[in-house]
Formats: sequence, C-alpha cells, structure tokens
Amino acid sequence: MTIEIESTPLWLETPLIYSSHISSLLSASVYLKLENLHPSQSFKYRGISHFINHAKATHGPDLHCIIASGGNAGIAGACAANVLKVKCTVYIPEGVSRQTLDFLKKEGAEVVVAGKFYAEALKRAEEAVRSDPNGVMIPAYDDPIVWEGHSSMVTEIARQIPDKPDAIFCSVGGGGLLGGLVVGCKNIGWDDVPLVALETIGSNCFYQSIRLNSQHDYTLPNGVQVVDDSTHNIPLAHLTKLTSRASGSLGASQPSAGVVKMVMERRGGIRCVSVPDEMSMQAVEFFAEDHKMLAELACATTLTAAYKSDLLAALFPSAKKPRTLVFIVCGGFKISMSEMVEYRQIVEENLKKGKAWEVLCDGETWTVQK
Repeated sequence: MTIEIESTPLWLETPLIYSSHISSLLSASVYLKLENLHPSQSFKYRGISHFINHAKATHGPDLHCIIASGGNAGIAGACAANVLKVKCTVYIPEGVSRQTLDFLKKEGAEVVVAGKFYAEALKRAEEAVRSDPNGVMIPAYDDPIVWEGHSSMVTEIARQIPDKPDAIFCSVGGGGLLGGLVVGCKNIGWDDVPLVALETIGSNCFYQSIRLNSQHDYTLPNGVQVVDDSTHNIPLAHLTKLTSRASGSLGASQPSAGVVKMVMERRGGIRCVSVPDEMSMQAVEFFAEDHKMLAELACATTLTAAYKSDLLAALFPSAKKPRTLVFIVCGGFKISMSEMVEYRQIVEENLKKGKAWEVLCDGETWTVQK
C-alpha cells in the first residue's frame, strides 16, 4: 500500500501586520509576522508538523512520534500528532511547569518525566526509539525537513508585504527558525535580504559559532568549548552551561552545523546580536503595551531591536530611508502574568545600575541606551 503525504499543510497562514507603534519609533515601515498564533503558540508548529506529516507518509498510521522537550517543540509535536491521529510521547526533564504538562496531555500526548536535565530526557527518548519499530525521533530544530516547513513563512511574507524587506529579524537558539528563513529566502530569490539573528547572552551558542568560523583569532569566553563537526567540516561552539533566563527556549548548547554552514555561505549574510536578559524583559513589556500580546522571553529577544533605535542605526548605519523591516514574532508558551510582574521588577532594578546595556554584535561590544 502506498501512503501519501497530506497535500494540505497543518498550519494556517499567519498574519503579517503593520506596526504603527514600532514604525513610528524606528522611522521605518515595520511588519510583524505573528507566528505566535499557531495552535501550539509558536513557529515550531510549521516545521515539526511538516516533519510528522512526512513521517506518517513513510511509516503509516502506526507511527509513534517521540520527542524530548520541555517546551515549545514538544507542544508543537503533540499538537501535530493529535491532528494526524498518531501516537506521541514527549520526554521531559523534571521541573517543567504544570501548564506545559496540562497542555501536552490535553493534546493527547503521553508524557514521561525522565531525569533532571534535557540531556537525560533526550537519552531516554533515544532509547525508546531504538526499542520501538514504529518509533521516530522528532527533531526540535536540526533537520532539513523541519527547515522546509519553517520556510513557508517566507513564502507567505512575500505575498503579504507590499515591498521587499530590507532586513528580517529573528531569534535564534539551535537554528531551526533561522534555517527556515535561509531556505525560504533562497526559494523566492531573497538571498540578498540581510538576516539579523538575536540571542541572549548566556545562551548564545549560534553567535559564538559564527565568530569561530569568521574570526580566526577569536578567543572563546569561559564556559564555551569547540566541537568539530566532521559532516560540514566546521567548528561549533558548545556551551557547557546556560545562564540566560531565555534558555528554556533558546537553550541549545550548540547550534545546527547545517544552519551555520548555510548562513556562512549565504549572499545576504547575517548580523549576529547578543543582548542581556533584562533588555529582552523590557521588550516583553513594551510589546504587551503596544500590541496587547504576551511574548515569551525568547520571542522578545527579537523585538529588542524593534524598541532600540540606536541598535538598529548601529546595525544599518548607511541604510536608506524609509526602510521596510520584518520581525518574526516567533511566539512561545512560556510566559505568564506572574513572569511579567517579575520581569518588570528585574528591569526596574537594572535601570538603577547605569544608563546603557552592553550588546555583542559580530565580534564588537556596543552600548545601547536603556
């Protein structure tokens, strides 16, 4: 029997909205791609549902989706598996919030708590795949099929936006979203559009990996090791410890080698930015006030550039005006009103300690006004 993949993707087209608030602040035409409106509340639903769709076409209705995740990837996998009516088991480390557990169970996923850390949950998931002939490991970010699914947002943007953008901004952890943007831009002839990838300091494995590959005399900071990837013949930065509060979603200890390679070879290039947690926390509040939406800390990291005109000016000092900019509001489940209150308190305390934040960009240290 031949099993064919579903011709209609599981995701619906998300809105691209014009932000009068941010456009006025940046003196540019700013658009927000609202990836937070997927059923799983993050962009990950695109790539992961695309992967599961392919897996079902290969393995049939007895497919058993297995994923290790304490957050958005697991939720996306559970949502997609539920729609496709296939079994899903999510292996999570201890300490995952009750809200996340409830979400997973409402989507029909079996949840297995395995170990104190993600690496332990991943090991148990890998053992489960080896022992189950129908089991397939669902990758969180490092797979070409996942990138292909994520690339669909660029196809949508091209239909929705009045002008070709002068830059696209996104957050980056392991690189799945960025890989999708690279593939999507290539598919529609936007290879020359600059991409700006933002991380928080303390979870910036992608930033460190790009520095390793572009600055040969670069000295890695403490807590970062070099790992050689033989498949793509490039070095990667491996973080031995994640210290950012955003590491729940930007928590890859090292990025996808395939995405790093694609970015390094891309004509339009990339700007890599690392910001302090407090700067992302401030963006959470600004975005909530302007657009009445809660953004997870990882998502708000993208928006730091939307709320700091001096950072944008430093990134593109010679850009012609008016500019057309797209920010990927990648979404995320890990945000609550209590966290919003905590973030405000942390930012208020930080504002008393100086007038500027230190931001890393392409090997340089910049100051950005608070």
